[in-house]
Amino acid sequence: MSIKSTTNKLLKGDISGVVSDVKYTIERTLGLNGVVIVTIAASIGSGLFVLPSFAAAVMGPGIWLAFLLAGIVFLPGTLSKSELASAMPENGGAYVYVERSFGPLVGTISGLGLWASFLLKSAFALIGFSAYMYVVTNHFDVTTNSTLIIMSALALIIFLNILGIKKVKAFQTPILALTTALIVIICIIQLFDGSTDFSRPLDGAFDVSKDDPTLVAEAAALVFVAYAGIYKAGAIGGEIKQPEKNLHRSMLISLLLITVLYVFVTFIMMASVEGEWWLNSSDGTAREDPIFAFVDAVASTKVGLALAMLAVLTMISGALSGLLAASRFLFAMAKDSLLPGSLGDTNKKFETPHWAIILTGVTMGVCILTLPVKDVAKLASGFQIMVIVALNISVILLRQDKPEFAWYQPTFKSPLYPWVQIFGTIAGAYLVVIMGEKALIGALAAAVIGLATYYLYGKKSYDLETSNPESGEE
Repeated sequence: MSIKSTTNKLLKGDISGVVSDVKYTIERTLGLNGVVIVTIAASIGSGLFVLPSFAAAVMGPGIWLAFLLAGIVFLPGTLSKSELASAMPENGGAYVYVERSFGPLVGTISGLGLWASFLLKSAFALIGFSAYMYVVTNHFDVTTNSTLIIMSALALIIFLNILGIKKVKAFQTPILALTTALIVIICIIQLFDGSTDFSRPLDGAFDVSKDDPTLVAEAAALVFVAYAGIYKAGAIGGEIKQPEKNLHRSMLISLLLITVLYVFVTFIMMASVEGEWWLNSSDGTAREDPIFAFVDAVASTKVGLALAMLAVLTMISGALSGLLAASRFLFAMAKDSLLPGSLGDTNKKFETPHWAIILTGVTMGVCILTLPVKDVAKLASGFQIMVIVALNISVILLRQDKPEFAWYQPTFKSPLYPWVQIFGTIAGAYLVVIMGEKALIGALAAAVIGLATYYLYGKKSYDLETSNPESGEE
């Protein structure tokens, strides 16, 4: 079996298939509704439970507009990803798409960027886990150390990933659904509450008296990572029924539903509670438990505690699956000979890529211990935006009428090409710039590390088939 075929199995999550190199095709069992559920479950997490307060710390109560703007900028990337996935439905993964479009050098840079984005998103989920855990323990007068809690949780999810726990989604999705449903119900009740002041979020979004009109763009860039789970549909492309129809539909429907959810919840949150409740009274920094603060204010502490407990489970399971997703990029790149082969090794007993998992987990720990919380979210969003830009450019490149791209025959084509891709590229680049120097430094660091990795190692050993993504399929 070819390395590319093995990589395809990896991107579907079939670790044991990679190890044994079994020649089979995964049965397509997911319909449109199933894919939408999986995608939404992969998206909602820190985006709903943690990010609102950080966005509010940037621009105040008008954050619903930031989430809306982020969703609009995400749309071109979703259309581009849908088109690329329809041409390579078995390959579901941005790393593969970019590598096919630009070659192994840019593929190395994008692969490391995706790895960084996913591990930072998982690190941010662990930070949220710690915050909601503190809410619960503090209520019961139990003294805890947040750093110790996070590091212990990180060690646990590294261990569980090496064991190859496959039943996480079985309890993650219903818990997330229950938590989200409770939040939505509370917001609907507040919608008809006489004390709700709708002018507060509206004025906050369109306040022309603000000294810096770019604050909404900065907040949008910060919350961009909240939409990253939408690309889960591409990663499971090989398991979707009628991918030529359901793949792009599921991504677009998911984007619409998630955008509406974020906008509605954040609008009601800001309309229901006055003052800068999203800030810690002690030091003025953004709270890491905005959902508890909101529910505690409009409902009761008991309801807030119940949601905090559910949030603890949601955050830890999200970090668990996020670490696995991040480690897949190292594993895939090692199988493509772009990274040392040890990162492609699998545990003989558990059949999991233990070295890739350990390296990803250790890097997460370093980021949590050394980076301010806001910077973790900012860098995660920054890397995600850069991948979006790369996907938009990939579509423009592959649509060219050249012999080397003759294999590119997508069953779904992005509407309004190339204007949608041009808008997405320019808007994405602007958001990265508006995020500030730390995001730019992160982008530069990813490029330098990617270049060094490729020229010092990958270029010498790269042997992945590149002429046709469909060649070598079993």
